[in-house]
Amino acid sequence: QLPLPGSRLCLYEDGTELTESCFRALPPQTELVLLGPGESWRGCECGAGRGARGQRRRRGLTGAASPAPGASDIERLLAAFCSQQDAVLEAARRLLTDERAPHRQKLLADLIHNLSENILAEEKEDDKKWFEGLESRFKNKSSYLRHSCESRMRGYMREVSGFISNVHPAARDAYRGIIDLMADKLKSVKYNGCYFDRREEEEAARLCTAEGWFSCQGPFDRDDCPCKHSINPYSNRESRILFSTWNLDHIIEKKRAVVPELAEAVKTRDGREVNWEYFYQLLFTLDNLKLVHIACHKKTNHNLSCDKTRIYRKRKQTHEIS
Repeated sequence: QLPLPGSRLCLYEDGTELTESCFRALPPQTELVLLGPGESWRGCECGAGRGARGQRRRRGLTGAASPAPGASDIERLLAAFCSQQDAVLEAARRLLTDERAPHRQKLLADLIHNLSENILAEEKEDDKKWFEGLESRFKNKSSYLRHSCESRMRGYMREVSGFISNVHPAARDAYRGIIDLMADKLKSVKYNGCYFDRREEEEAARLCTAEGWFSCQGPFDRDDCPCKHSINPYSNRESRILFSTWNLDHIIEKKRAVVPELAEAVKTRDGREVNWEYFYQLLFTLDNLKLVHIACHKKTNHNLSCDKTRIYRKRKQTHEIS
């Protein structure tokens, strides 16, 4: 069912060519190589090497464009793969039409999904399908992703403002004053929309690569993501939609800890100045926010609290001169 006459599928490991019946009998996660006319693949030879993993030596693909000297195993495989990308895409679509096994359906659907990416396109005219379902005011991908981040920040601000009914009546004016300071600060930094904007020049100010790849930062109680989740919402419409399920998770929880502590600080300030900038950092910045895949978003109580030494500004000490 391959679209090009003379195209074949073979095993990545040893180069064995596959018939359609053999393909359907393959176990999950089998690595394959698609060969065009005149190409051959002699497989990967695994020999003894350094450490437990050993060292792989490439016997390689012949008859196709060669990767650069020193290329890694995966770069060599991708070079061979990309040389026939359109053919692979069409073959996968044809196979999916007749496939009935759910597991293989998902493998083929994921392959088609990934091959349909248009990551480099930025403007609407270059990837109209990506913009389906969005308001017409969005003319490029970065502007929409920036807006998406800004919307999250505005939502956090609404939650802080909405908590005022729980603040002691005598402290509400002071609480409103702090909300106004935070709102002005957020506006001045454009609601931190740069976190999702791949065009942001300052690398430290965004959560993605220049190509738009985001990596899960792991649950609040881990330093990394155990599943290595990643996504590029700039690539296609489906990834854009799926990215909306990723969370900016507050390490010290917004509802359980930060906002109630702010309300309490205003109530019991007793002449002291509330350090509103500390609470602003906890609510709206990467000092206390982690980008996490939905599977890494733990909704249990984090059991973390604000730093009591930072709730109020330190008073300047005055010394009398005798």
